Amino acid sequence: MLPQPHEPVELAGPSDARTLSLDVLDRRADAIRALRHAGALLVQAVVVVCLLSLFVLRVPQVDGHSMAPQIDDGDHVVIDTVAYDLRVDRPGGGDPLLDMHVRPISRGDVVAFVHGSGDDRRIYLKRVIGLGGETVALERGVVAVNGTTLVEPYAPRLDATDMKAVAVPAGCLFVLGDNRPDSDDSRSMGAIPESAVIGRAVVVAWPPGRARTIR
Repeated sequence: MLPQPHEPVELAGPSDARTLSLDVLDRRADAIRALRHAGALLVQAVVVVCLLSLFVLRVPQVDGHSMAPQIDDGDHVVIDTVAYDLRVDRPGGGDPLLDMHVRPISRGDVVAFVHGSGDDRRIYLKRVIGLGGETVALERGVVAVNGTTLVEPYAPRLDATDMKAVAVPAGCLFVLGDNRPDSDDSRSMGAIPESAVIGRAVVVAWPPGRARTIR
């Protein structure tokens, strides 16, 4: 049998080359659009985080052990500054543009507040124990509010403090640190005005090994 001739091989013509080139360009354009979209989302996320940091959240570093073991020295804590009130001041002063009450401060909340003046002015983190109009007493470290022993599920470190019943003035809070043997709180500084509260501590954000929701 004589060898059969091979089928002729068709070479890609100019039209096929143009099709391949267009496919490559389309894929590149899709990739560029995807990168631009991802970049825009990243920029938006950064802007949102910056706005939250400026107007809603603060992330101070804790100095001291008064709220140990849940919050300890060196932790970075997220403070929600609109947990209780949402206020937008008017540029140049005058009545605020927005002043809305969100929710009342509750017993058990860990609040951030300003105390002191001048060089002694500091931000403290403490737990709300007594509310305005209540009485607070301690007997060998055990807290009683209005004569009833307070159940503290956050398991504070107790000391042997004794304190006769004191009345919490209206519009004020009686606060204690969770680490009672090493805490400068209402036992020494007295009740703090609610107006001094700047927000609620909600999360330990850093270091990663200690990240947790604050209860």
